Amino acid sequence: MPHLTIEYSANLDGELDLPALIETLHTTAVGIDAFPLAGMRTRAARREHFRVADGHADNAFIHVTLKIGAGRDIETRKAAGETLFSTLNAFLQPLAERRPVAISFELTELDAETNYKGGNIRDYLAKRAG
Repeated sequence: MPHLTIEYSANLDGELDLPALIETLHTTAVGIDAFPLAGMRTRAARREHFRVADGHADNAFIHVTLKIGAGRDIETRKAAGETLFSTLNAFLQPLAERRPVAISFELTELDAETNYKGGNIRDYLAKRAG
């Protein structure tokens, strides 16, 4: 962990530089000391079916969820959330100047008892660094 998921409305196709947004948020998250590189995942999900506010066809949304493992204090979580939300807003400012867009961010701490992990990413990172 942490995992970033970017949800966005389909009406942003052609206007949202998704690869750049993924890179920007991922790089920002990796730069936060509380988050291990090996656990970092960033992905996006286009939402075909949506309704925003009054339902006008121009209305769009971007919602980012950050899921992290349990154990970080509230100050650390808030600082991370504020850093990422600030980065998200700065990235989206040109888009928000052109069209109506709802921007939201949520940080969720997962329960340590019901959060399961596996894989070998850490082994490969160690080999590449070695």
